[in-house]
Amino acid sequence: MEKITKERILEKVKELKVKFIRLRFTDILGIPKNVEIPTREFKKALEGKKMFDGSSIQGFVRIEESDMYLKPDYSTFTINPWEEEKDVARITCDIYNPDGSPFEGCPRNNLKRVVEEVKEMGYSTNIGPEVEFFLFFRDENGKATTKTHDQGGYFDLLPIDLGEEARRDIVIALEKLGFEVEASHHEVAPGQHEIDFKYCDALTAADRIMTLKLTGKTIALKHNLHVTFMPKPIFGVAGSGMHTHLSLFKNGENIFYDPNGKYRLSQEALYFIGGLLKHAKGFTAITNPLVNSYKRLTPGYEAPVYIAWSERNRSPLVRIPAERGVGTRAELRNPDPSCNPYLAFAVILKAGIDGIKKQIDPGEPVYQNIYTMSQEEKKSLGIESLPSTLNQALNELEKDEVVKSGLTDHLLTNYIEAKRKEWEAYRIQVHQWELDRYLTIY
Repeated sequence: MEKITKERILEKVKELKVKFIRLRFTDILGIPKNVEIPTREFKKALEGKKMFDGSSIQGFVRIEESDMYLKPDYSTFTINPWEEEKDVARITCDIYNPDGSPFEGCPRNNLKRVVEEVKEMGYSTNIGPEVEFFLFFRDENGKATTKTHDQGGYFDLLPIDLGEEARRDIVIALEKLGFEVEASHHEVAPGQHEIDFKYCDALTAADRIMTLKLTGKTIALKHNLHVTFMPKPIFGVAGSGMHTHLSLFKNGENIFYDPNGKYRLSQEALYFIGGLLKHAKGFTAITNPLVNSYKRLTPGYEAPVYIAWSERNRSPLVRIPAERGVGTRAELRNPDPSCNPYLAFAVILKAGIDGIKKQIDPGEPVYQNIYTMSQEEKKSLGIESLPSTLNQALNELEKDEVVKSGLTDHLLTNYIEAKRKEWEAYRIQVHQWELDRYLTIY
């Protein structure tokens, strides 16, 4: 593989006649940001000398300490396929302080920190996300609606799945950007779709999720559709998740696989699962960050709310797909696509690694359908549930020292502050449901 250097990027810029480059980064809440610069600023930007006002980004810095620097990751340089004729390139950046130190409020820097901890234990990470989303019509003014474009179901094709062409164009664009898309298909709900890409290291997976979100929204717009990664945009149908497949490797070997182990899983795999289950309540505020996330995390609609694991059963929080050998992995089913993937992967890895360090026993797998169990049956098996509101999830986060250590103090403080405000704004609102139910009765 060709090593990407500053000099090689400058050569490509000249070859491709690029006129503008977008320096892309992600804020604490997982919202993509960018600073666009002209050709004459390229070299300065590639040297990490491009400054921006960090006080203008939520949760970054105060106005009295606003100067921040964008340091590009050369390996992420590419031309957006939909902007090939506009001579626009983009590159993903980390945020640095004026003294040259990594900024603690940068989600990407934070994930690098956790990945380095995993590396110090001798492991490398592999993560494969399954990203679900809805495609909706836009109205005559171009505003997004919740009107679906089809009545398709799981794995349906044209002519039922009218979003097939838009989804195909998204996949084509992603592959031009270097993705290896393993599958794309219609999901359970009308208008709902899924794109899965091949597993890769944690940082690359997070970068690709952010790219997928931008690509999806851009390509959908060309079809006069709107993509939303909101977890539960429509009442009464399945919400969108981001099932996350996880494995650890050492010396090129998948350490989760043991042909002689119980369930053909290694002890490290079982401990990792134990860590996920133990800290699930604590990391839910990060993996499911919106008030709306908890409209998806309710019993029914195959929602993964029960803290248990199984080899083949899809009702628990953690599932172990049937494949063994190099493909052995744990599937964490509660994250949703509204999360900041840099923060989500950081806390998930912290939880799993804590399981290995402390040899946390996950207990026996659950083969029954938990959705149909009574409260007594769940209690007898020790099966608990994830938090049911963002407020509860934040309370659990504040109690879990391991999960909190997956975020820098800066990220933790500002994230909780922002999410507390979000919950309070929701709590004091008068919603249409209340008016419909109470206005004429009382």
